Amino acid sequence: MAAKKKQADASQAEHYTYRIAWSAHDSEFIATVVEFPSLSWFAQTRESALDGLTSVVEEVLRDMLAEGEEIPKPWDERKFSGKLNLRLGAELHKKVALDAAERQESINSYIVKQLGQANAG
Repeated sequence: MAAKKKQADASQAEHYTYRIAWSAHDSEFIATVVEFPSLSWFAQTRESALDGLTSVVEEVLRDMLAEGEEIPKPWDERKFSGKLNLRLGAELHKKVALDAAERQESINSYIVKQLGQANAG
């Protein structure tokens, strides 16, 4: 049974959040994975970069399981409450409050709209 669990957890590598980008500096594609920010893989093609990094993540997961370490939960399986505590410097807080007041919005609504617009474009 333990071998099956390890195999299933190592196959979880496909559930993680990968990004592939061109590196002009290295003249190769670089693959990264959000849940393991210290890992990356360079390759000549996008597919090779993703395949290489996925193999490394599988190996890391096997090692973590063997050592009894906690496996990071894939990004898409994480739960978010929708609440965010944000600390602003006094001057920025004042500016945001004024901008929101001029739009007759709460600070929260104003920040949510600003973040939504920034994320959309």
